[in-house]
Amino acid sequence: MNRRKFLKGAGAAVAVSTVFSPYSFAQNRNVRWRLASSFPKSLDTIFGGADVIADRVNKMSGGAFQIRIFEAGELVPGTQVLDAVQAGTVECGHSAGYYYVGKEATLGFATAVPFGLTADQQNAWMYHGGGLDLLRGVYDKFGIVQFPAGNTGTQMGGWFKREVKTAADLKGLKMRIPGIGGQLMARLGVNVQLLPGGEVYLALDRGAIDAAEWVGPYDDEKLGLHKAAKFYYYPGFWEPSATLDLMVNKREYERLPAEFREMLATAAAEANMSMLAEYNAKNQAALQRLVKGGTQLRRFSNDIMNAGRKEMDALHAENAAKNADYRRVYAAFQSFGKNVRAWHNTAQQTYNNYANTK
Repeated sequence: MNRRKFLKGAGAAVAVSTVFSPYSFAQNRNVRWRLASSFPKSLDTIFGGADVIADRVNKMSGGAFQIRIFEAGELVPGTQVLDAVQAGTVECGHSAGYYYVGKEATLGFATAVPFGLTADQQNAWMYHGGGLDLLRGVYDKFGIVQFPAGNTGTQMGGWFKREVKTAADLKGLKMRIPGIGGQLMARLGVNVQLLPGGEVYLALDRGAIDAAEWVGPYDDEKLGLHKAAKFYYYPGFWEPSATLDLMVNKREYERLPAEFREMLATAAAEANMSMLAEYNAKNQAALQRLVKGGTQLRRFSNDIMNAGRKEMDALHAENAAKNADYRRVYAAFQSFGKNVRAWHNTAQQTYNNYANTK
């Protein structure tokens, strides 16, 4: 063999190996990020979404890409995570888009809108219906790249110190409820309060609020909300599902090599799937414990839900009229929702209705 050709070929092979090796970036530099969560560590399932992300990128990178997690209040308040990521105070955050509808109403679609999509329908819209691209366009205005990274499933309607039987009973009620759901309830006469999870129990127990919604039986039991109010309403029609987001500072994201970006996407997708499965597994047992302990379940009346749907239609129209992003996302969301519900009603809902009779 020609010695000169051999050396030239070997050198090219080394160069290709260096460029395309999965850990080529890690060999020269370690990445250390900070993640601000909107949730306390005590809520292990919802906080755990960030744990899944950090654990997976650490293992996939062989320890070269590490993310340190800070619970709500450690670095920034739970409802200011987006601000911290936008400012570069932290490289990323785990939060809910609808906490920030005061800045941009369209972010509500990233988490949940009243009478919207269930978790599997929301995931279908996000991953295969164009939803993720639309919402990333909205987040881009804040210098943030977003990944769905958790879902609670359909939520409960919350804890009330007294019964509410009609829409009129909601008027003047002080209630903790965020996002577009909060805007809706305000239109029904509710005095809306936005509180992070760690503050909900004390506010309800001390009478600063009359009602509070959080997530569902497992988390609500952990927060002790059943000790502060006895009436537990369902369904949470303002949150038929609730997607959590991994929010990444765009400048920091673009500094990552392609393989580390793929690790983030993969880890976030696992967190999205895993959280929903965990809630579905844990909520059933928690609800049984709550009812056994004296919690009184109540279904929201049709009067309340009909009033809510009417006001939500009006709110969508108002937001769409003054916000081009909202108008564009809402149109796509509604179109996809109509079609996916028709499919689910044909197969899934028919099966569920039958199975529930056994």
